[in-house]
Amino acid sequence: MSRTAAEHKARAPQRLGFAILTISTSRHRKASEGKAVEDTSGSLAEKLLENAGHKIILRTMIPDDMREIKEAIQAAVENQRVQAILSCGGTGIAPTDVTVETVSPMLEKEIPGFGEIFRGISYEQIGSAAILTRAIAGVIHGKAVFCLPGSPQAVELAVRRLIATEAAHIVEHAREGSKTSARS
Repeated sequence: MSRTAAEHKARAPQRLGFAILTISTSRHRKASEGKAVEDTSGSLAEKLLENAGHKIILRTMIPDDMREIKEAIQAAVENQRVQAILSCGGTGIAPTDVTVETVSPMLEKEIPGFGEIFRGISYEQIGSAAILTRAIAGVIHGKAVFCLPGSPQAVELAVRRLIATEAAHIVEHAREGSKTSARS
């Protein structure tokens, strides 16, 4: 790591408040019907983020619906205790996968390197199927946003190798010159 990157990371908050959004129509439907639903990816993200020293402020499950995704992202952005948002699901190429189409226009700044590196390290694990993900990251109102595939393997890879190590650094840069403190 360069000296400059190390200095930036040293200034960054050590603990972020995260919102975790699981995007799955089938799981959301079951939960709405009062049935037990296992959210393996959301639970894994929560565990990994907490183990990295972060706090989960909000966790919800929503269907693959543009309006509901947008409302959930907006609610997380408006929550003063949330500094980073992680969504699981809806980043593939199926007609119902609308997370990227919904979140991309909301981003003030996109972080293309996230998706590029995620697909690169995914390729090491799963081979050419890595091209099917459209995982993205960016910033909305000084908050880091990460949209991941819904598979537990993808969540683990992204959180361990990229998000846990860079989210605070991203928030620090996203809030430079702002009156809003990243340490809130």
